[in-house]
Amino acid sequence: MSWSIICAAQVAPQRWKNDGGWTRELLAWPHPADWILRVSVADIEADGPFSSFPGVQRWFAVLSGRGVRLYDFELHPESELISFDGALGPDCELVDGPTRDFNLMHQRAKGRMQVQAVEQGPPPTGRLVALFTAEGGVLSHGGRAMKLAPQSLAWCEDPVAQPLAFTGAGAAWWMVWSEA
Repeated sequence: MSWSIICAAQVAPQRWKNDGGWTRELLAWPHPADWILRVSVADIEADGPFSSFPGVQRWFAVLSGRGVRLYDFELHPESELISFDGALGPDCELVDGPTRDFNLMHQRAKGRMQVQAVEQGPPPTGRLVALFTAEGGVLSHGGRAMKLAPQSLAWCEDPVAQPLAFTGAGAAWWMVWSEA
């Protein structure tokens, strides 16, 4: 019932197999070897395809840099979070130099994932509730206020039914997982 918090700056980056960038894994839940959902921040340094993840739904947003082209979309830090089938492994082209990006992956066969921008209101209830903030802010749950640094992830399993809110600048998303 307690909240865990991790900031991308606290996580050592892992080099990609194709040498096109780095990943900072913030959460692989419930276990890194057999995850249902995975949240990470990635630094893309070169054009190339995304890895293919069959059975996975992906959410992606540019946090900093000039942006990327995925499919027919040109995404920038001001763009909305997009979602796509992880099996497709789309080509990614940098607009003008490296980017830092938010990634969420969910095993579709292992439950239900709901993702919404913070400005859409409080999240629905679920077994796992998480929040990612690009610029930082304050997460409030019941009478507890937790300060979050930029590019932080906070999550709680089986949160107590109390008021839940986030105030901060920049993009932030609620992520809620529940059993199917």
